[in-house]
Amino acid sequence: MLAILLSIFTFFSTLFGGLFGLKNRDKLHRILGFTAGVLLGVVAFDILPEIFKSLSELKVSATGPMIALVCGFLLFHIVEKSILIHHSQEGEFEVHHHPQVGIVSAIALSGHSFLDGVGIGLGFQVSHIVGLAVAIAVIAHDFSDGLNTVTLMLVNHNAPRRSFNLLLLDAIAPVLGALSTLVIKLSGFGLILYLGFFAGFFTLYRR
Repeated sequence: MLAILLSIFTFFSTLFGGLFGLKNRDKLHRILGFTAGVLLGVVAFDILPEIFKSLSELKVSATGPMIALVCGFLLFHIVEKSILIHHSQEGEFEVHHHPQVGIVSAIALSGHSFLDGVGIGLGFQVSHIVGLAVAIAVIAHDFSDGLNTVTLMLVNHNAPRRSFNLLLLDAIAPVLGALSTLVIKLSGFGLILYLGFFAGFFTLYRR
């Protein structure tokens, strides 16, 4: 239940990020830089050491989790390049604006946020220390999730009300992800593989 409680904090972090982005889009670089450091720190000092510790205990090769890490990195990279970055940068030229692009991008971010919540829940299945570390990182970077959701909606000429509705979807997604781990149970090597995959897309998502 601690995972569910902590996931609720991600709701408020995402919501605050979106609302803050609507009013202070020119003052965010320090906060986003801090959250990037939190993400990289959790991957380097918590998730990866836990993966190698578990591999040692199970006496299995690190190849599988490292392949999962690369797959997680590539998956989010493809999504980011094909949807998020390409279309969000169109706003710089102020020629093409497609409301549906903002919606698809926001939904993609919500899917990422859902996996964040799954990561929190599965982290607690490993140990309370890993679960807490993942939760802190998710709470910290969900601020930028909310910011990006609102920015991608507005830059593609979606109405503020619709942007807020998609912000709410992104905010509730981690809670739903954490709740899903009440029925999703991984153990042993399967859990290690997910942690590798999670570390992969978590590392890429650091802006």
